[in-house]
Amino acid sequence: MHSVLAQGRGAALAGPSGSRAAPPRAPRCRFHATAQPAAAEAAAGSPLSQQQVEAFWRDGFVVVPGFASPEEVAALRARAEALVDSFDPATVSIFSTKDDNQAQSKDPYFLESASKISFFFEEKAFDASGALRQPKRLSINKIGHALHDLDPAFSAYSRSPKMAAVLRALGLRAPAPVQSMYIFKQPRIGGEVVPHQDSTFLWTDPPSCVGAWLALEDADRSNGCLWGLRGVHTKGVARRFVRGPEGQLVFTAPAPDYDLSQFDPIEVAAGTLVLLHGANVHYSGENTSPVSRHSYTLHFVESGLPWSPENWAQRPPDFPWRPLY
Repeated sequence: MHSVLAQGRGAALAGPSGSRAAPPRAPRCRFHATAQPAAAEAAAGSPLSQQQVEAFWRDGFVVVPGFASPEEVAALRARAEALVDSFDPATVSIFSTKDDNQAQSKDPYFLESASKISFFFEEKAFDASGALRQPKRLSINKIGHALHDLDPAFSAYSRSPKMAAVLRALGLRAPAPVQSMYIFKQPRIGGEVVPHQDSTFLWTDPPSCVGAWLALEDADRSNGCLWGLRGVHTKGVARRFVRGPEGQLVFTAPAPDYDLSQFDPIEVAAGTLVLLHGANVHYSGENTSPVSRHSYTLHFVESGLPWSPENWAQRPPDFPWRPLY
């Protein structure tokens, strides 16, 4: 398949010879709707049962225990450790979701990370003088956002047949991974991630984002597990995160005021996959415990739908997002 994500409504796509062709009709996608699409059905041998497919559409998220083997989990963790060891922190970029005026709003390092393997520090990693409080390996918040395309180990998992089977079961026609993050949730300083919807940041028209969050360590309330709000995806996407007229990144509306008592903790063992509808609202608290909570997150969208030019993540023409199938 030679087509890639359409850059804006009506964008033409290049054919095999490089000629310009009329864009194909966008595949019908229902991730912005409340109803389960007819194409969403667990096939024989699928990693998802039909009950799990139905739960995803009913609740906006579903838990898939044992999706990754202990060997796969160990391989991804070892590769992340090697990447951090090789990282020279000459450029310091801090990741935080607490403030709507995020520090990344004009940070070229953040914006360019859509096409790179980049490293972001925990907000509490530095002391008043700007020095790291603890070793580098215990100070990184996350690695992002192109691991799925640039690193062989992460690409193998991200584009594995079983990942493709999961997305087929949910009804996706031609999903492309557009963002990947290895999240460390470091001991004692692991930052919170405030309630949000993934489609806010990764917009197609209509919305089509699906998150695939893999626990690489046991996650519970003590070390900052995910919390999800059931059924909220039926209400649509509350706001977007867009490029403003001067290149800054801004939200199109204030953050909704969510009642955190209505969220369910998603406490899972290492190797568990959590699938998240793009309009589901989820968050994770700070990790003040003495143990980390590593995870690897992928976000997929339908490659036949227009990718908003206002999205924070943009790639050059010679490095397109590629669909899994």
